[in-house]
Amino acid sequence: MTAWPRAMKRANAAAYCDLSESAFEREVLEGRLPQPVKLGNRDHWCKNALDAALDHITGQGQDNEPDYRRRHREKYGQEAA
Repeated sequence: MTAWPRAMKRANAAAYCDLSESAFEREVLEGRLPQPVKLGNRDHWCKNALDAALDHITGQGQDNEPDYRRRHREKYGQEAA
């Protein structure tokens, strides 16, 4: 696929994130990836929302700190980061 659509059904959204559909669904249920929106009475994921979630997970977002590092720092203090 050369260009990803702006709104993707589950299979395409999972492929976009390089996850199996079951792993993608787990990430959505855990809140790490966004919930779908209904388009044409079917679940779709917005490419921009997926990008923002992936940026946040990997630390590429505005705060530039991955979730796992933030949790570690909050648990053990600044010097442990």
